[in-house]
Amino acid sequence: MTKKEMMDIIVERIKNCKACPLHENRTNVVPGEGNLDSPIMFVGEGPGEDEDLSGRPFVGRAGQLLTKILESVNIKREDVYITNIVKCRPPNNRTPTKEEASICSHYLFAQIEVINPRMIVTLGKPALELFLGKSVAITKVRGNEFEWKGGIIIFPMFHPSYLLRNPSKAKGSPKDLTWQDIKRVRKYYDQFLKERENG
Repeated sequence: MTKKEMMDIIVERIKNCKACPLHENRTNVVPGEGNLDSPIMFVGEGPGEDEDLSGRPFVGRAGQLLTKILESVNIKREDVYITNIVKCRPPNNRTPTKEEASICSHYLFAQIEVINPRMIVTLGKPALELFLGKSVAITKVRGNEFEWKGGIIIFPMFHPSYLLRNPSKAKGSPKDLTWQDIKRVRKYYDQFLKERENG
């Protein structure tokens, strides 16, 4: 079975999912999109209003900023895989609860299995906590690397919506730190592609 066929099965299951109350108010599920062969995955919290209406992840203001952050190091959105820990929009764009994240996480883990990335960039605190299994302060751990199952590197970055609330570009500001972080992601991306070429 190809990666696409496997991902299609996961998406079909997400569309029919009624495991938690989030399905009650959704317009569309937002499974994720991008390159199934990407060595890097980006994982956010949950879909917002724009995502719920379009069925696509990170298309609202925060998503447009994510696209710009990627483009700043010459990575196209479609080159990587982008998804969230929950696939339906939480009411009023609130943060998904730990229970919602836990109920929905098997879809994310199935996607990770299909894509088999070398690195997962978590955007924001809830996504990082799902992988680490404990409470963390994103301001303290962003830019650090954590090893996860199968040697996958977990690399936490600020969520783009946090950057929208903190627009300063001064040295040491969230935007400045994100610029440092995405440059490191680019280095890893190049390294992974090179290793793949060399078999």
